[in-house]
Amino acid sequence: MLEVDPYAALQALRPVGRFEVTSTDFEDGEPLPLPLQASGPGAGDRSPQLSWSGFPAGTASFAVTCFDPDAPTASGWWHWAVANIPADVTSLPPGAGEAGGFRLPRGALVLGNETGEHRYAGSSPPPGSGVHRYFFVVTALDVPRLDLDPDATPAVLGGRSFAHTLARGILVGTAVNPADA
Repeated sequence: MLEVDPYAALQALRPVGRFEVTSTDFEDGEPLPLPLQASGPGAGDRSPQLSWSGFPAGTASFAVTCFDPDAPTASGWWHWAVANIPADVTSLPPGAGEAGGFRLPRGALVLGNETGEHRYAGSSPPPGSGVHRYFFVVTALDVPRLDLDPDATPAVLGGRSFAHTLARGILVGTAVNPADA
């Protein structure tokens, strides 16, 4: 399978700064633990703990997304998208992606994932599709709020944030279908 990095393509189109994103749940490039997966024995469908630092001083808000470019579609698979996270928030607790967004900061907007649910959807590669990469991306924006319809898609979030992006932090986890392991 051809490994495409959609964020490298964005960086080539419009270069922006970079900053660090970490998680207490997994290391960059390592497999996602079972609690973050949607299928398989012990799976929990829970969003990871995320922290970020080193973003530009002019940051007015953040967006957080999780995207799988390796899904067997022509457009990848959005697992999570959150906009309008206040600039003074520099981490999200484990499980912040639960339905209803109750563990997210006040004012944050959860958009629908690929199945239309307004929550984090854990990794679930189809059998025979190989190793999938899950790009957890925190985007530092120069506006305090993006005007988004609650039913907007993650792609709309990407389009609206493109001109407002100051910097981007990326943390990648991997997963494979348990039948293929």
